[in-house]
Amino acid sequence: MSATTVKTATPAVSEKARPRMSFAKGLLLLAGALVLISVVSALVSSGKQPAFYTITSSGQVAAALSMAVPIGLAGLGGLWAERAGVVNIGLEGMMILGTFFGAWAGYQTNPWMGVLAGVLGGAVGGLIHAIATVTFGVDHIISGVAINILALGATTYLAKRWFGPLADEGGSPKQSPSVDDIKDFTVPGLSDWLADIEKHHWFFVSDLAGLIGGLVTNISALTILAIALVVGSYFVLWKTSFGLRLRSCGENPTAAESLGVNVYLYKYAAVVTSGALAGLAGVFLALVRSHIYNEGQTGGRGYIGLAAMLFGNWRPGGLAMGAGLFGYSDALQLRNGGATVHALLLLVAIGLALLALWKLYRKNLVAAGVNAAFAAGLIVWYLASDTVPNDLVSATPYLVTLLVMAFAAQRLRMPKADGKPYRKGQGK
Repeated sequence: MSATTVKTATPAVSEKARPRMSFAKGLLLLAGALVLISVVSALVSSGKQPAFYTITSSGQVAAALSMAVPIGLAGLGGLWAERAGVVNIGLEGMMILGTFFGAWAGYQTNPWMGVLAGVLGGAVGGLIHAIATVTFGVDHIISGVAINILALGATTYLAKRWFGPLADEGGSPKQSPSVDDIKDFTVPGLSDWLADIEKHHWFFVSDLAGLIGGLVTNISALTILAIALVVGSYFVLWKTSFGLRLRSCGENPTAAESLGVNVYLYKYAAVVTSGALAGLAGVFLALVRSHIYNEGQTGGRGYIGLAAMLFGNWRPGGLAMGAGLFGYSDALQLRNGGATVHALLLLVAIGLALLALWKLYRKNLVAAGVNAAFAAGLIVWYLASDTVPNDLVSATPYLVTLLVMAFAAQRLRMPKADGKPYRKGQGK
């Protein structure tokens, strides 16, 4: 069976024609955002808040990238599963399995064996989810929640048994001993040159240098692997017959079956791959971010990964953008205090005001009014205060997730058979 045959007989796989952002438009939007950040930075940094310069520093960008990678990998795992029609709420549990087995094997042998063990641990979680949902028809949400609970319970028990007796080496019932670093890379010469430009705080130029500098300095090998996986997933799912058949299982599995596609096999492959990617996300947290397994270190990033996938409309490019946004907000609340987040209120207010003008131009009066009201409220908040409470600062990534999903909800288009039960021969 050729890919052309599947495409002809299953038109549901071909997504509705809608305008997509070109690479050139994306670069223009990025440049516009940098200009806006530079303007706000100049406004608030002239006197009382020089710390706002850190928002575009290479350190901030590097931290944002390291925060975005586990979110992006988890979201990529969700994308693989849902493109095959299986909702994977269990990403958080699969990440937990990745953190635990990655740290355990990394301590016992070497970091790369830890990577392999963490990926296999997540894949086992994906296999369990596939058995429950694909073979036995268990509700996808119930199965995913059960995996999250089981993964947390199993790793808590095993940590007490395996890491608890290693107190002399830094272990405890809640954390593992330290694991060796995974190699990182820096572009020689370029990084130092960009750092020198960044120190001058030149309008726009220094902000751009900080952005690029954070992307070429001390980049982990796993970060490079994650980027390759995002690009590779796009080519596999959208440019190969395998990917076309897999996506047909998430759009119209009955039609795919009628053309000879083994729907069960493709769903299993997608969900196991989903678990493996989530396990790799957990490995990144354990071996790159902290070099240890620590109970609770996933911190809900599996769920944020799902939000990034939804923000990206079930496509790798949009997913990467969503992961970058959520990772940036996560890094911001860790590296900076309330003063910098307070300055962001002005930045967001200006952005919402510009969005309100755009909606007004498009004659969408309701959306324009809502955006204008939020912009006015943020400006009042900014003028009436000097900082943001620490409790609110720590909630920044979750608030950003909710706000972004609220604004993006109207343009989402999920796979048509996503989450729906399938049984072989049900269309006959």
